[in-house]
Amino acid sequence: MTTISLDATDWRLLEALQRDGRSSYAELARTVSMSPSAVTDRVRRLEEAGVISGYSAVIDHERVGLPILAMVRLRYPTGNYKPFHALLGTTPEILEAHHVTGDDCFVMKVAARSMRHLEEVTGRIAGLGAVTTSIVYSSPLERRPFVL
Repeated sequence: MTTISLDATDWRLLEALQRDGRSSYAELARTVSMSPSAVTDRVRRLEEAGVISGYSAVIDHERVGLPILAMVRLRYPTGNYKPFHALLGTTPEILEAHHVTGDDCFVMKVAARSMRHLEEVTGRIAGLGAVTTSIVYSSPLERRPFVL
């Protein structure tokens, strides 16, 4: 994997797109004082280089009936991750999963509609190894655009 050299304009475009991925090329052009066609070319170059890997909507989990957010740590006893990956594929409540160093093997972000629902989800995860669950009280920094 090679890194791509980014200039100040690229970073300003990336910051704007991270804040609002639906910005038009005309809006982006005004942000960086360039023509829309030049901005289109730059964004396309950033996409082709893999710097921009996609665009998505940010969902408010409470508004869709999943008000409980938890961080679930899993101590996985073996090196065979197929069962873990299968669980990820069949458990949409797991929003993120990260393979980490330390005593735990995986850290997952889980959304649930109730404590009972969270207990069911963590019970499925616990079928693979020891689980520790931390309920999220609040998120003072939920998402941050990556900028220099």
